[in-house]
Amino acid sequence: MGARASGGAGAAGARASGGAKRKRGDRQPAERLPVARVCVDVPLAHLDRPFDYRVPADLDEAARPGVRVRVRFGGQLVDGWLLDRVESSELPKLSYLERVVSPERVLTPEVAALSRAVADRYAGSLADVLRLAVPPRHARTESAAAPCEPPGPAPSIDSSRWARYPAGAALLRALEDGRAPRAVWSALPGEEWPARLAEAAAATARGGRGAVLVVADNRDLDRLDAALASTLGPGRHVALSAALGPAKRYRAFLAAARGGATVVVGTRAAMFAPVPDLGLVAIWDDGDDLHAEPRAPYPHAREVLLTRAQLAGAAALIGGYARTAEAQQLIETGWAHPIAADRETVRRYAPAVAPTGDDAQLARDPGAVTARLPSVAWQAARSALAAGAPVLVQVPRRGYLPAVSCADCRAPARCPHCSGPLQLGSAGATAGCRWCGRAATAYACPACGGRRLRAAVTGARRTAEELGRALAGVPVRTSGRDEILTSVPAAPALVVATPGAEPVAAGGYGAVLLLDAWALLTRADLRATEEALRRWLAAAALARPARDGGRVVVVADGSLPTVQALLRWDPVWLAARELAERRELGFPPAARVATLTGAPDAVADLLAAARLPAAAQLLGPVPAPAAPEQERMLIRVPRGQAAALARALHEAVGVRTARKAASPVRVQIDPLDLL
Repeated sequence: MGARASGGAGAAGARASGGAKRKRGDRQPAERLPVARVCVDVPLAHLDRPFDYRVPADLDEAARPGVRVRVRFGGQLVDGWLLDRVESSELPKLSYLERVVSPERVLTPEVAALSRAVADRYAGSLADVLRLAVPPRHARTESAAAPCEPPGPAPSIDSSRWARYPAGAALLRALEDGRAPRAVWSALPGEEWPARLAEAAAATARGGRGAVLVVADNRDLDRLDAALASTLGPGRHVALSAALGPAKRYRAFLAAARGGATVVVGTRAAMFAPVPDLGLVAIWDDGDDLHAEPRAPYPHAREVLLTRAQLAGAAALIGGYARTAEAQQLIETGWAHPIAADRETVRRYAPAVAPTGDDAQLARDPGAVTARLPSVAWQAARSALAAGAPVLVQVPRRGYLPAVSCADCRAPARCPHCSGPLQLGSAGATAGCRWCGRAATAYACPACGGRRLRAAVTGARRTAEELGRALAGVPVRTSGRDEILTSVPAAPALVVATPGAEPVAAGGYGAVLLLDAWALLTRADLRATEEALRRWLAAAALARPARDGGRVVVVADGSLPTVQALLRWDPVWLAARELAERRELGFPPAARVATLTGAPDAVADLLAAARLPAAAQLLGPVPAPAAPEQERMLIRVPRGQAAALARALHEAVGVRTARKAASPVRVQIDPLDLL
């Protein structure tokens, strides 16, 4: 777990005993007392190693590996996690453990090893990862929680739905036999994916092992939680999410740590859940950016779970309607095997998909190339409504008019105070700034002097308003960040939703309209193509099969590769294409890229202290996207030197923290917002 040092080491990391040693009267001599190795909760990179402390006789029974402790460090009383117990230390003078916060063993050896590996992978410190892995203690919940008994054998499952995939039944057999298969699952359109994941967890439980299942948001968590309750029965699993609140989250954590629940499901907060005898880790929709942790060291749930599967000898399952370049690389390198239905089965369950920019559509509707809702989309919507089915309309942007421009010269309208983009919140509202919130009551275009504004980007609420006027008498509902619908009945209605907030329709949608495709395809993002297909497939998968009248209309040119992948329902082809292009360009996951963001002097200082691998390539610096006064530097290395890059950056950060450098530098490995 790192180099050992005295528990009294000061902020500079000296190996001398510091702070007053705790007096123990006439108890055992210090030489005979056992030693605890502690990870102190200090956010300084140069102190990222365990420290040795004497265990006094009165704490000997409670001071077990995995408990929370309080120790003297640099003259202060700080928190820590007890990692290990040994008989002696190579250091002559040690401080004592001050106290054991609780005898509850919240850090298992498996999670401790995983946390160390994640810290090394992302150039972070163990203390930072443990703050993500172990939720804050809730004393009342801890004392009130009843002892947990391991559940009995899991019930038998129906694997017939997995049989639609040639390798699906073999996956469940391997899990039930206690083996560790690794698979990337391409779900069929309309697949009841929560039930399939619940069946995989049940097969793992029947084999006597535990499972950790991770989803992107609480809406998916609720669906998977209900599926697990139906498949496993009551009391066999727990849901773990940061949104539960301190008490409920800690109660669920304790149920897993004490062995009372062998299956844990949750958002990214569950990726470190302490499940005994782990047999399966699974993640749904690994391309969703909610799987990326926004706190240091910024790990991604997919990478954490794959590392965990490798260390624990557990099975790994990555599922989704789309496929990321990272998942495709796992298959091409042989680390994982694909689970996908044959083309005939895919066609049986897929809706009919049509673009609006092909030659046939343009011949019938010359305005389709510029219309926001061409005639083919109107026809699909009216046919579905006439058949008594709901219609889903996916709009990339929320709000009313999130961006406006001058009606005369089309120049983007910006705030005269801070230059932020102007928006309209409703039909009769005054334009206001999205950044500073000021109202632009007397706006005049600086380019031409015009005072009239027009829509540059149309949001979900404006779209709902327009559709409501065009289709009078049809109920119109919206689903977005402010109000998310979970389901809609099988009745005529228009549902306007932003990506990720699409409700499930009973019996499926009769039509799905994918508007403003340009807003997704033209994003300045490495993953723009991949992300556009992921969002489209997630919405299109909610439509009825083509044989039942289900239609999907994407307002985009049918010759685009992303649209072609949607038309054929072939995310594997696009993922392989994306991965090949990234290999050629040297982008993740084909290469490892680190970003350094901070003040120019601080970035230069860190680079000067870093002993980078020989093949490291420096790109930049350029102004940071979110803070123009800062700059960002990219460092690219081949995958074979990824560990050396992370180690060099962590050591360089440690040099700066030891010198008490004033300006911090944010270090991220393979961030999602690379471009």
